[in-house]
Parts: sequence; C-alpha cells; structure tokens
Amino acid sequence: MTGRSDRPDHAGGDRRREVADAAQRAFALLPARTDDLSAVDGGARRPARRVYSDPETVERDLVQLVLTIVELLRQLMERQALHRVDQGDLTDEQEERLGLTLMLLHDRMVELCDSYGLTLEDLNLDLGPLGPLLPP
Repeated sequence: MTGRSDRPDHAGGDRRREVADAAQRAFALLPARTDDLSAVDGGARRPARRVYSDPETVERDLVQLVLTIVELLRQLMERQALHRVDQGDLTDEQEERLGLTLMLLHDRMVELCDSYGLTLEDLNLDLGPLGPLLPP
C-alpha cells in the first residue's frame, strides 16, 4: 500500500524540522535581488543569503503562501462570475447557485485563515512598486 498509513508517524517537531529543511533548500535556489547582493574581493558581487527559515513558523508561512494563491484564484473566479452575470449569460438559477458557491468559498477561506491565525488581509502580498497583490 502507498497510503498515508504506511508513512512513519512523525512527532510534531520532526515534521516541522523536515518542512523547515525543505523550505531552506527551496529558498536557497531563489536568486537574490540586486540590492541583496554583497560585495566580495575587489567589488565582485555575489548573492547574499536573505531568507531565513524558522522551524517554528515555516509551516504557517507555507500555509499563508498557499492560501494567498487560493484567494487570488477565488477573486479571479468571482470577477469572471460577475462579468457573466452582467452579460446576462446565466439563468436566474445559475446566478443563485454561483452566488451561493462563491459565498461558501469565501466563508471557507476565512475558516482556513482562522485555523492558522491569519486574516484575509495577511494574504495580501506587497509587490513593492507594483502595489498589493490583491485588490481591496
């Protein structure tokens, strides 16, 4: 069998350490921004280590990233649905079902955020000069 029951039972600390190590390896592959480069030997520049993963928060940070992507997709679906409603492409029953589905999805997102101590506002990444990822 290859199900979940075949996996060894990890203690919470061991699992966090595994996740932290995996995150650290993944972040090591990311290129540094120009302002993160440090001068070495006669002005040569090399990427500086700029991501520090904390085993205590890496799981929450990963969940925050995943929920951010899910929230972005949810908002895109909501906009597409509103566009279809505005164009009159849907019957009244379809509009009602779509509205209910979007409300349930929003409620579920709030529940997921609550379970990890996050708010929907926490999911809005600052993209620097581009502004926030999610609209208000």
